[in-house]
Amino acid sequence: MTWYAFFGALEQGFAYGLMVLGVYLTFRILDFPDLTVDGSLPLGAAVSAVAITAGVHPYLSLLLALGAGFLAGMVTGILNTKFRILHLLASILTMIALYSINIRIMGRPNMTLLGKRTILDPFYAMDMSPSVAAPILFGIVSVLSVIFLMWFLHTEFGLAILATGDNKQMITSQGVNTHRVIIFGVGLSNGLVALSGAMICQNQGAADVNMGVGTIVAGLASVIIGETVFGSRSINRAIIAALLGSIVYRLAIALALGLKMGRFSFTPSDLNLITAILVVAALTLPQVRARFRLK
Repeated sequence: MTWYAFFGALEQGFAYGLMVLGVYLTFRILDFPDLTVDGSLPLGAAVSAVAITAGVHPYLSLLLALGAGFLAGMVTGILNTKFRILHLLASILTMIALYSINIRIMGRPNMTLLGKRTILDPFYAMDMSPSVAAPILFGIVSVLSVIFLMWFLHTEFGLAILATGDNKQMITSQGVNTHRVIIFGVGLSNGLVALSGAMICQNQGAADVNMGVGTIVAGLASVIIGETVFGSRSINRAIIAALLGSIVYRLAIALALGLKMGRFSFTPSDLNLITAILVVAALTLPQVRARFRLK
């Protein structure tokens, strides 16, 4: 692997790291299978692109994207809690609706940011190359998000979220409104995903309505790989493992795409196949370890 490919994988790992943290929040903490992320990631990109085109500061556009993703997640939570729609179906309905909403926001299926300011401009002003500036900025944002999540989940409301995902009946008997907890938790998850989409949009210089396809698969793969490689004995460790899993996942893809075995080599079209292989390997590795320990 070349240094350029390494920094590119690092950049992707940190950029999608926020998305992975959002997926971890719903799937592992809230025990809420949420497919809204496939629509909330391009939602964040669309909101950020339109805001920057309208003259809004790039960093302020990130907050707008975060708010839009939070609202999208709230819709999924409300459909599930207030209208008694199965969580999986509720998230699919929101995801489908977001496809049309994203086109409505941009006014077209895609939008470019050529010649517009982005969050990376201050780094470019310091004569820093894009291959170095993006990993540094995205790494800072990802680390701050990890610190925020670790702090938040140890607050009273954060503990209520943990308890809701672990034993909903028990926390309800304690007088906690689980509907409010689920709505907020799913909203926060999709807010992080939309923030990730906004950063990716500004880094790539374009927003596309189809850029969220396969997001949930990549997010779950990163979470599973992180838990397998780095462990998840505590909440703090599991959160850090989710972010590191995103980096390992992107590095593994970069290695696979650069692998050549005679005439055979992987191509970008094999991305789903590579993801499936990585997830299977991550799921079976603990069983292999256990068998060796028994022997």
